[in-house]
Order: sequence, then C-alpha cells, then structure tokens
Amino acid sequence: MTDFFAAIADTISRDGFAFVQAPQMHGALEAARLRDWGSFAASWDDLGIDTYMADGGRYRRRRFAAFRASAAGIVRKPHQPHYQSRDYNQLNGGIERWFEPVTEAVAHHPALNAILQVSQALFDRMTPAPVRPAAWHVELHQFRIEARPGEVGRPTPEGLHRDGVDWVLVLMVRRENIASGETTIYDLVKRPLGSFTLTAPLDSALVDDSRVYHGVTAVTAIDPRLPAYRDVLVVTLRRE
Repeated sequence: MTDFFAAIADTISRDGFAFVQAPQMHGALEAARLRDWGSFAASWDDLGIDTYMADGGRYRRRRFAAFRASAAGIVRKPHQPHYQSRDYNQLNGGIERWFEPVTEAVAHHPALNAILQVSQALFDRMTPAPVRPAAWHVELHQFRIEARPGEVGRPTPEGLHRDGVDWVLVLMVRRENIASGETTIYDLVKRPLGSFTLTAPLDSALVDDSRVYHGVTAVTAIDPRLPAYRDVLVVTLRRE
C-alpha cells in the first residue's frame, strides 16, 4: 500500500487530481480489509429521492452521513444537514439539505471502513504537517443518477465546480445501461487539465479541491426500455 500512496500522492501533487483504475484501487482497499463488496454495492438500491434539486429534476437518489476521522479512529457523527454556500454550488447551495441518513449497516460495512481508512491515510499524507488537522470532518454521499426515456441524468447538475473542502474521492460502484458520464478536470482559471470516465467498480477520481474544478457529463440510457443508472460513492474531507 505504501507504493500506492506514493504514486497517487505524486500524481495529485503534480496535477491536482488522479484517476485511479480499479485494479490499483482494489489492491489498496484489499490491504485495508475490503470485504463483501456485493452487499455494499446492493445498498444503492435503497436510496431516497433528492428533493432539493433546484432544476426540478427527480433523477438523483442519495443518502448522507458525516464522520470524524483522527488517529483514534473513524467515528460516525450525529446525523446533520449537508450545506454548501452558493459560492460553491449556485444551483442547490445556500440552504441546509437534510438527506436520508446512510444506514447503520452501510456505516459499519467493512467495504466502507476500508475506503475511509485508505482515504484518511492518503489525504493525511498529502496534507503538509504544519496544516494537517488532528481530525478530519468527513462527509459521505451515496449517489444514484438515473436516466429515463427522453430524460438525461446529471451527476453534477451544478456544472463545473469545487466542493469547498480539502479533498474529494469519487468511487464508481456500478454503471447500468448508461452512456457518457465523463469526468472533466479544469484548473482554477478553467483551462482543461484532463478527462476520463469511471466505468469499472472501484475506478476512482481523487481531487485536490483547492486546486481544480471538476464536473461530470450527463448520462443517457443505452436501452430506454431498461433501468439506467450511475452509482457512485463520494467522500470529502475538510479540516474540522
């Protein structure tokens, strides 16, 4: 896992982001005791509709949780709203959004525990010691973006954006019957830096939120007669 951290840290330090493909991410997570991926991925079938969409869309389902990550371990915080200022989210920001909580089964799942451990270890390494916090405020989002006949699904309806945190992990869980969903990365003056598509389970994007903008293109159904969706886990870390 040390080699994984070194390689990814170097890439993020250089570019402000990294695209980590599934085999590499799987190796790091397996070392952190990743287990029972099937039941973890199946939990995306039990997400509530996001009713806060200012564009009127009902194509996004989600659950939300907050944690505290420190040297003492990772502990779930009491359920709380997700808040972004309009500086970071002009579409849905400026209000407290109370989403359905992540279930206790998911919050204590070994797959999630591995993901949070690896995220904490990597981003601790990426944060210079003088500004490294004693604890991180971690926010966890389970997202399902659905595409319906004649209606696209928008993974980032706010467009190209930053999240107002220190670090972001976007991890692919499942793609079902969809096309597109390309991740694009831009620098702070909005010059393109790179693009890629998360396709396989565990494909991941890791982002230094202070240095780059990111966005994802809309998804469409390949076969409009069948369910079509994009499931991802988003983990953000900011200093407490």
